[in-house]
Amino acid sequence: MDAQINLFHALADPARLRIVEAMKAGECSVGDIVERMDIHQSGVSRHLRILAEAGIVQMRPEGQKRLYSLRQEAFDQLEAWVAGYRRHWEARLDRFGAALERGQANPDNKTEETS
Repeated sequence: MDAQINLFHALADPARLRIVEAMKAGECSVGDIVERMDIHQSGVSRHLRILAEAGIVQMRPEGQKRLYSLRQEAFDQLEAWVAGYRRHWEARLDRFGAALERGQANPDNKTEETS
């Protein structure tokens, strides 16, 4: 549960979420991200550190640069978390739909509004 909390906490910041969006296309250096966003280099580095600590991004050195990319495992965790709730709500919506169908099949069970 702590890993999920860290994951959601890291993504809760709008700047970090924009950084993740910017990285969807592939690896980025800090400089690439600075060019795309209105954040200073030190701010981008701080946000990337937080994203890395949460397991959302990974870094690999290439010469003088550090290239960052998204970690699929983090998004697999998010998807699994959402899937648990999706199953919960789909089951409820299925029951609701069945109740509506039963109501349409038995129109005599209408409730009358009282004025």
